[in-house]
Amino acid sequence: MEVPAGLSARKESSALPTAAALPSESQPATPVQITVLKAQGLKTIKSNVSVTLVHVEYNGVILGESSKTDVLPNGTANYNFMTSFESSPNGPNSLDDIAQKPVLLTVVEVLQKEKKQKEKTVPLGQAVVDLLPLLQGQCSFKVSAPLYAVPTSALESLHPEAKGGLEVAVCTKEPLLSARQFADGNLLSITLEAAYSIPEAFAATGPLQNYMACLQVPAAGEKEFPLLFKNGILKLAGEKEPLPRPKKWPLANIMAPGALSIPNSFIVGGPYEDEDGELNKREDREFRIQAESMKRIVWDTERRCYLDPAAVAVLQKRIAECRYWPVEVCRMSVASSSKGKTSKADKGDEDKQLFCHGVAYVNMVPLLCPGVKQIRGAFRVFAYQDSEVFEKTKSQHSVFRDLRTQIGLPKEESWASGITTPPSRAVPSKTQKEDKEKLTRDKDSNRRMSNAPKIQLSDATVETENVTYLSLDGQQYVEAGTFLMMEIKLDKALVPKRLREELTRRVKQMIPPRAPLPPRTAGAKKAVEDYHNRVTSIAVAILSEYHELFGKQLPDQGVIDHQTLEEQKRQLNFELNSSGKYFAFKEQLKYAVVKIVREKYLKTTAFESQEQLQAFLSELYVYLVDQMHIALNQLLSEEAASPAPPSRTTEEQLWLFAHEAEVNKDYKLASLYHQQRVAQDQHNIQYWLDYGAFCLLLEETTKAQECFQQALSLDPHHIQSLLLCGIVAVMLQHYEEAEIFFEDACCLEPSNIVAWTLSAPSPGSALGQSPCTIFMKAVEFLMKVNAIQNPNVWAQKGHLCYLKRDFGGAKECYERTISFLEDAADMHFVYLRLGSIYLEEKEYGRAKQTYLLACKNSASCLTWLGVGIACYRLEEMVEAEDALSEANALNNTNAEVWGYLALICLQVSAQPAPPTSRTEQGVCWHLFTSLRNVF
Repeated sequence: MEVPAGLSARKESSALPTAAALPSESQPATPVQITVLKAQGLKTIKSNVSVTLVHVEYNGVILGESSKTDVLPNGTANYNFMTSFESSPNGPNSLDDIAQKPVLLTVVEVLQKEKKQKEKTVPLGQAVVDLLPLLQGQCSFKVSAPLYAVPTSALESLHPEAKGGLEVAVCTKEPLLSARQFADGNLLSITLEAAYSIPEAFAATGPLQNYMACLQVPAAGEKEFPLLFKNGILKLAGEKEPLPRPKKWPLANIMAPGALSIPNSFIVGGPYEDEDGELNKREDREFRIQAESMKRIVWDTERRCYLDPAAVAVLQKRIAECRYWPVEVCRMSVASSSKGKTSKADKGDEDKQLFCHGVAYVNMVPLLCPGVKQIRGAFRVFAYQDSEVFEKTKSQHSVFRDLRTQIGLPKEESWASGITTPPSRAVPSKTQKEDKEKLTRDKDSNRRMSNAPKIQLSDATVETENVTYLSLDGQQYVEAGTFLMMEIKLDKALVPKRLREELTRRVKQMIPPRAPLPPRTAGAKKAVEDYHNRVTSIAVAILSEYHELFGKQLPDQGVIDHQTLEEQKRQLNFELNSSGKYFAFKEQLKYAVVKIVREKYLKTTAFESQEQLQAFLSELYVYLVDQMHIALNQLLSEEAASPAPPSRTTEEQLWLFAHEAEVNKDYKLASLYHQQRVAQDQHNIQYWLDYGAFCLLLEETTKAQECFQQALSLDPHHIQSLLLCGIVAVMLQHYEEAEIFFEDACCLEPSNIVAWTLSAPSPGSALGQSPCTIFMKAVEFLMKVNAIQNPNVWAQKGHLCYLKRDFGGAKECYERTISFLEDAADMHFVYLRLGSIYLEEKEYGRAKQTYLLACKNSASCLTWLGVGIACYRLEEMVEAEDALSEANALNNTNAEVWGYLALICLQVSAQPAPPTSRTEQGVCWHLFTSLRNVF
């Protein structure tokens, strides 16, 4: 029987494996059993098919073929064919082969032979079975592999949809991976989609070109595992690549085009803004859209490799040491098969040279973020130069040099140091000359670099010509704006992302438990107080009814006789009963009495006997009457103490006063205000965070940590509290705790830029380093030429000048800030400091107006004090006294306010009385200790 075209004839290799396929002595080989159960839908591929068989091939070796099987009328053929191959870590069928090479199944039609002719076979369809589940912990699985038709001629165009299927079972007696390999190993897949915005020199006409890309994946030890992408397809301008579209196997021995598609693996795309590479900004959108519909090179190929635990550790270390990985691209002329003299064949080998050697730098750092398993994006292509590649990636040489055998460059002399070059005496090929002419035309149209050296064409300088040419050749990528679309994906994240429940538990462990709530005061004491209040309110209501009936005037003697009193009592009872007020009063007392029974006597169950009930009622009645008398006596004989006036200081004012004291470096007063805010509401998270930030200002890190932890205990999911706890943990060098805080914040709010940014610094980095001064220099320049019209910038420069005691510069900046229609963020301090400058320069009128603006914007003790001082200097004593009174109401502990009030008193009184009271003594004391520079 003839072997069908396109199939390997190495059937004997399945029976006797080669020496390279023998298992190693250290790690025995594991048989992988393939069972082809049946085919379905064969009649849809060819209606008159009657007899078929199936070839099973793996890694270039035919494992066997089934016996001839009749096709049933419904298009089904039952093969039940079983074969196997051995997988060994060091053998030809390694774990990397299992990861990236499928089992190839070919259904072959057996034609009816005619007289005196041999039996003929024709490939009917092909299917592939992905063995990746064997590296994902499975020992057996069953699939229905799509069966794609094989074209009968090169001109036949087939639909990519499958028209049949093969049921295949795969199993191993034991897992291919050990428990440690499965737990700590990983699977890496790299998909090269396409190259866009390619140089104009890439033309569809002329000699055939092989467009290639390659990169190296770190393996265990010092080894590198190269991944090569070949046979990119040059497509002309037209419609964009469809989405989603299937990824393809990196195989060349598949006859059915549809079988090149990897099952259940697609390129789905997505918004540019969500990509991880370059050209993902809003301004790049138009360029990307245009480039995707222009001339391009398409691979859509996925390469996989298995990383053992040692290789995973090396991968993580390499990314940490060098964030960029080089992905090289080039094109190579495909030499046509030549028959005849050897010299022509040699000349064909010489034509196999690399052109347009470029490199893209892929930032791999996102793979070190917790839970991140893939990156996908666009990466610009630059001209390949050894020095630049080594500087960015630490790669010593081009990956293509290690792959020269695979890509058809057998001569090691084809590689030179620096930029990849052909042999020194090689004659430029036809393709090279065409590219050279293209470069010359581009140079005339200003597409060439101005400093490019001229190419000498003499025979004595052929080597120099080639080196210079190739440098310019790779530069085409930069000028064209070429970029690669790639996806790098791991089966498991290098840095596992902790579960939210685990993070919450760890955070709770680090936060000390809050003190239990104080015991309830709504006990017996509270019940009695409520009873007193209820009796008092009813007594007041009854007294009001009495006044309505009999008036408030008493007889002249002030004494009411007994008969009149009894009559008034009768009338009052009648009025209360007839109006229903008596019943209402009784209902009001009922609730208070019930509380006393429950809270004081702790009676909540029924009485066992009637005697117990009567005894309890008698005791209760006596107690209630006594307490009623106490309440009435307090109402009639004692003047109720007037309640303390409510505090005039609101939460906003306390925050303003605290911030004001911080800016003025009065940290003791600022601490007092922060403590008052916390005391007002201990369940307010923001109060604790503000107090903690203030403690950080004073470098009281431990105290700040307590504040932030208190805030976090109120809400374990509060992002700002988590971040601040993490920052304090870093400052205290508790790096493991900081990592948990930051990771929890990122988990709760994945889009939080601050959380991801804070989680990026290494443990040894300082969070409090001062920014580079180049930004300040740039701001100064822009402000000098009036290129910045922002009140916040002018305010900050004014503060800087004020702190440097450059009051002239500060005054100019503050006045510029006030001139804007839009207020700066910290106008309060702009007014305060500008007003103080006016006072120093004795511009009291302008100082008064400035401080009044501050009072209107956000009044405080200092703003009214400024108004008072300005009015005092203007000899407006009445206004000065009013302003200082307002200042004193906001803060009655400010010595300067008391001092100026004393000065006003001295001014308005010709002969003040000698200080005898304690208050006046305090005034004089503050006058002489705090106002030494007033006069």
